[in-house]
Amino acid sequence: MYKSILVAIDGSQTSELALNEAIQFARAAGSRLRIVNVVDEVNLNWSEFPNTPELWNVLAASGRALLGKAASTAAEGGVEADTRLIELDRLGDRIPDVLAREADAWPADLIVVGTHGRRGLSHLFLGSVAEGIVRVASKPVLLVRGK
Repeated sequence: MYKSILVAIDGSQTSELALNEAIQFARAAGSRLRIVNVVDEVNLNWSEFPNTPELWNVLAASGRALLGKAASTAAEGGVEADTRLIELDRLGDRIPDVLAREADAWPADLIVVGTHGRRGLSHLFLGSVAEGIVRVASKPVLLVRGK
């Protein structure tokens, strides 16, 4: 059984569904839960923002607030969870890569992530973090489909 579950959230309704699924799974299995959020500093077009340090602080604070809310949701669901804000700040890193590294380093037995299930042009242009995690992770990945 999975004793350590890592769940990635981004504030979307889909990631909220993934969090709820991870909480249910953790409660049923008596698992530890780690909730992570990635703040992507590298892939923003910083030239468009006049005060980049202030923007970065706002993004990081937003991520911490999101994690705090998720930890409260886990506690209300009867699961103790720790949280981690991951700052993606190396050129060439992608969100799926840092999530897979976090799952290995923690170590997680299972990764839970939401997927929007996009197809066609929207998938081509927006890509998929969930698909990327499935491709690079060394751990099993549970995809929770959005509505």
